[in-house]
Amino acid sequence: MFYYADEFSISWHPTLRAMWSPRGQQVMVPTPMQPTRRYGLGAANWHTGETVVLIRRRKRRREVAEVLQALVDKHPHERVYVAWDNAGTRQDDEVDAVMRGAAGRLVLLYLPTYSPWLDPVEMLWRQFRREVTHCELFANLEAVLTAARAFFDRYNQRLGGVRSILGAHPACMNDGDVLSSSHFRPSRGALG
Repeated sequence: MFYYADEFSISWHPTLRAMWSPRGQQVMVPTPMQPTRRYGLGAANWHTGETVVLIRRRKRRREVAEVLQALVDKHPHERVYVAWDNAGTRQDDEVDAVMRGAAGRLVLLYLPTYSPWLDPVEMLWRQFRREVTHCELFANLEAVLTAARAFFDRYNQRLGGVRSILGAHPACMNDGDVLSSSHFRPSRGALG
């Protein structure tokens, strides 16, 4: 199994973006006085589109190890590859303990630091913000977290949607498919 993983912020404070409004009338988006935040740590399966997301108060090494353990537990008999950025929270005793416990079934692949364009799961986090938090004030933080969980539950029900967001070409693959040469057409030059 191959996963792209990273973390993202969930704030009670709405994320803002450009909006249309009548000329001369500014759109007002209400905000809470003190933004309260939580963190999502998650991974998206490149082949199936299924997501594993944990929402926590912090994004420390312990929480990173929790996500890795959840991925290993989800695939008890398969090797799990996880690609993510080279942040300092990825290398510590907690993460090493999960690696040792997985007995070679967990392989971490580090992307260059500060290169979100190489991590397709960033596109999923962007879609999350578009659908859930952009210009939206919830009654409280619990309501935001409920909406966040509903977003990932909804996308786990329609896996082609996540694959499409990630750029995994869902039209070429069925659930559980492994890409082979039969998924690709030869180029014109190869036809002779």
